[in-house]
Amino acid sequence: MKVLIVEDEETMARSLRLLLKKEGYDAAVARDGPAAVEAARREAPDLILLDVMLPGLDGIEVCRQVRAFSLVPIIMLTARTAEVDKVVGLEVGADDYVTKPFSPRELVARVKAHLRRAQMAAQSEPQTRVAAGGIVMDVARRQVLVRGREVALSPKEFELLRLFITYPGRVLGRNFLLDRVWGADFFGDVRTLDVHVRWLREKIERDPGRPEHLLTVHGVGYRLAG
Repeated sequence: MKVLIVEDEETMARSLRLLLKKEGYDAAVARDGPAAVEAARREAPDLILLDVMLPGLDGIEVCRQVRAFSLVPIIMLTARTAEVDKVVGLEVGADDYVTKPFSPRELVARVKAHLRRAQMAAQSEPQTRVAAGGIVMDVARRQVLVRGREVALSPKEFELLRLFITYPGRVLGRNFLLDRVWGADFFGDVRTLDVHVRWLREKIERDPGRPEHLLTVHGVGYRLAG
């Protein structure tokens, strides 16, 4: 398992790397925001420990950019205690938040928990019937019920909704959605995705202009709320 440590403070970065290597993880370090985004894309780590205060790009922006192409678990590390910082981090797609100073034992426990959860999700059998937020999908029958009423979706709308309902509450980046629904060789405009999301909202939302379920995460992508 590979963990990417994003930390500009040398002593902290070294301590975290030694801690993780002691637990048997392959740990790499990025020292600034741009390097972190590039390492996340190039090395495809299994988990990222992401400091908030970084040169180049701060941790919030790094998280936002990584979420555009990856669902890798992200644990944010910060010396800040303000509630607003935690909320912003979680809103742009962080999975967890640890405030410095922290217990090494607690951090390792959180790392193991998130890696275990990610492994279980990756190894689980595809579900034929999934539900979230009052929406029920029967994948085998290609049937969608919204608040008990059947709606007809195009193939792309169906695959988009299937992704959203598979990862309820998770921020799904535009590039991730395009790769999974249109394919990695798609060279069209991201506006194609936005148009399909708008069409999907017209079919699943009570008021498409004020969506309750399929929410926009500005600068990142979308997430399905409960």
